[in-house]
Amino acid sequence: MTSDSYVTAAAGAAASTHVLIFPFPAQGHLNCMLQLAELLAAADIHVTFLNTEYNHRRLLRSSSGNSLPGRGPGPKVQFRAIADGLPDDRARSAARLLELDASLRARSSQAYRDLLVDLREGSGGRAPRVTCVIADGIMPFAIDIAEELGIPAMAFRTPSASSVWAYYCIPKLLQSGELPIPEGADLDEPIRGLPSFCREARSSDDPMLRFVAEVTAHSARARAFILNTCEHLEPSALSSIRARMPVTYAVGPLHALRSGSESAPARASLWREDRTCVAWLDGQPERSVVYVSFGSFAVMSRKQFLEFWRGLVGSGRRFLWVVRPDLIEEGGWTDEMESMIEGARDRDRARVVGWAPQREVLGHRAVGCFMTHSGWNSTLESMVEGVPMICWPFFADQQINSRFVSEVWRIGLDMKDTCERSTVERMVREAMEGDAADELRRSAKATAEAVRKSVEEGGSSFAAFQRLVQHIKSLARPN
Repeated sequence: MTSDSYVTAAAGAAASTHVLIFPFPAQGHLNCMLQLAELLAAADIHVTFLNTEYNHRRLLRSSSGNSLPGRGPGPKVQFRAIADGLPDDRARSAARLLELDASLRARSSQAYRDLLVDLREGSGGRAPRVTCVIADGIMPFAIDIAEELGIPAMAFRTPSASSVWAYYCIPKLLQSGELPIPEGADLDEPIRGLPSFCREARSSDDPMLRFVAEVTAHSARARAFILNTCEHLEPSALSSIRARMPVTYAVGPLHALRSGSESAPARASLWREDRTCVAWLDGQPERSVVYVSFGSFAVMSRKQFLEFWRGLVGSGRRFLWVVRPDLIEEGGWTDEMESMIEGARDRDRARVVGWAPQREVLGHRAVGCFMTHSGWNSTLESMVEGVPMICWPFFADQQINSRFVSEVWRIGLDMKDTCERSTVERMVREAMEGDAADELRRSAKATAEAVRKSVEEGGSSFAAFQRLVQHIKSLARPN
């Protein structure tokens, strides 16, 4: 059955439609799935957003409730939370992703099942009984439990379509002997842009390889597949994915898809934003600032931090750097580093903050390029604003994203795994000065225009979102 078959929903279904959205408990996953929740609520669908207790507390502390969805007319997004099974003092980091996943499956699945039973019977308050689940595709148990209870489930994947397709290919690469990659092999030949866990795997039984291959294959069992991308950016990958999952909705970039809602998109920040950096940007010349942020998961050593810092200072460019409290590996922060930051701030050449309102920063006239970890949310936000990127990928899909930024879309530069000060300085100059920078800006502007058209009325993502809404409403059963 194709997605167009769902356009004619049953009369009155909208009033009784209730979707539960369950993201994997990480910043990047929360961000775009909360945006989807707000968009569905604006389309007259009741939404329950299920978070972990640990992250929901952080979300409330960082936002003070001001940036959460449900501020306009119509149904609001209700928030529910379950425990993730880990102690509060345990780091939820990229290095412990598999530990968090195992804890969710072992310790949270029963609470999730109990909540679904409650919502299925209409015991969740004023909202109608739950009629659909949209679960993060890397949590197969969330899809399976919903279907076992008779609740139709859809899978949402937060990476790029190209990354998802690369994950699909892992079993074939193992079978053909392309993986695992021998130590010392040329990583550019013959397969390009492999994710970090593929490059680091030394055995076909590598846990991370197994994890991404299994969860990606499982997504084909869901009623539909939702991706935060658009047809213009990834036509080939989307075509390949649809060969496996015909009902695939490319509805991104979600943060730019308002679909009739005039309010600004929700922000799901687990850190409190330091808005003083916007005032600092107001005082800087146009396109003079390098914005530096490595997202919510990436970490670096003290040596890497110092190489980045000295390269940025050596470039002679002003820069705004987001340095999360946990960015530097444990024990890596020193008084010398603090002194360097204070010295640059005193000269008004640099600003360092713990977290920034990223979409607002990227849209600021003073920002000339974005040094990024190439997470998919950050990549899309930079694309929409037409800001060229310097990519230092860290984990998972980021190597693929950075390769596409530099080699396919040609809207940025790929640092790969290196961060020597000379490389940092050279790439900043290339992205900010001269003919090369002019070419990057032209390409980034053209990409921004095409991506924005996709989310406007008549665009491919706008149309796909409308079909998704009708599909969801068609699943509502009469009360």
